[in-house]
Amino acid sequence: MINVTIYRSGDLVLGFESKGHAGAGQYGYDIVCSAVSVLTINTANAIESLTEAHFTEDEDPEGGYLKVMLSDGEDHDAQVLMRALELGMSQMAENYPEYIRVRYREVRLS
Repeated sequence: MINVTIYRSGDLVLGFESKGHAGAGQYGYDIVCSAVSVLTINTANAIESLTEAHFTEDEDPEGGYLKVMLSDGEDHDAQVLMRALELGMSQMAENYPEYIRVRYREVRLS
């Protein structure tokens, strides 16, 4: 099971954490794991390359874990990317509830 936490502060999406493995297929053929990997890694890369937002990133080099947290939620483009990730994860959780769970956690801006 992949557990995804979306970190929010009011209307702002401040980050996400993805951990676990879906187990929906053999290694290399698991479409749920592949989709989550593409969404999370592409979101982090796009924020870094296409926005002015600052963020922290924590990952397990072995795979199965990635956490990205924005320093603040003020960058419009970063918010669009984070909301796109949130939309994709929510839709996957609706279609594959036995393999992925999305939950929300309210956080305060520091």
